[in-house]
Amino acid sequence: MKKTTIWGIALLCIAARGIFAAEPAALFDGKSLDGWDVIGCEAVVQDGAILIKDGNGLVQAKGTFGDFVLEYEWKALAGEMWDSGVYFRYDEVPEGRPWPKKYQVNLRKGMEGNIDGFPDGKNAVPTKAGDWNKFELTVKGATASLKVNGQDAWTVTGLDKAAGFIALQAEVPKGGQFLFRNIRVTRLTAP
Repeated sequence: MKKTTIWGIALLCIAARGIFAAEPAALFDGKSLDGWDVIGCEAVVQDGAILIKDGNGLVQAKGTFGDFVLEYEWKALAGEMWDSGVYFRYDEVPEGRPWPKKYQVNLRKGMEGNIDGFPDGKNAVPTKAGDWNKFELTVKGATASLKVNGQDAWTVTGLDKAAGFIALQAEVPKGGQFLFRNIRVTRLTAP
């Protein structure tokens, strides 16, 4: 085989890998709430972050997501008690409720990183009060896993939804204001 043919095949393989490789995309551009629906709460952009200012509701990304890796940084602004979360793979918010029933990566003080309904979904990795924390949520098939500040926190299985929305929870009256930034998603399957 000629050297040019080998190099041509190698370049073709590299190009194909680039086309089909999953690349992270910004869900939040740091400048506006384009790409988001604000439901039942008040949210604004402040210093490159989404500030959840008031209300009980959701800041929901437009579109649905199947298998994905979601990376985000968050910071609670309340000093004593804070409560928020990130919902994923839900298709509706039941009437008369501000949030879906499941699935939520909790951001409540003392429960940061826990996921309800799964005994193995408890986070033991410390978070930093009053500072930025980075979470990485991987959802593939019926399995979800979480990294907290770069450390493995948990893996659970038994998710019963194949796709759904992603949203930031606003629970300001009881949980204070929150900031979210560097929100990126890598789709592992087509939308």
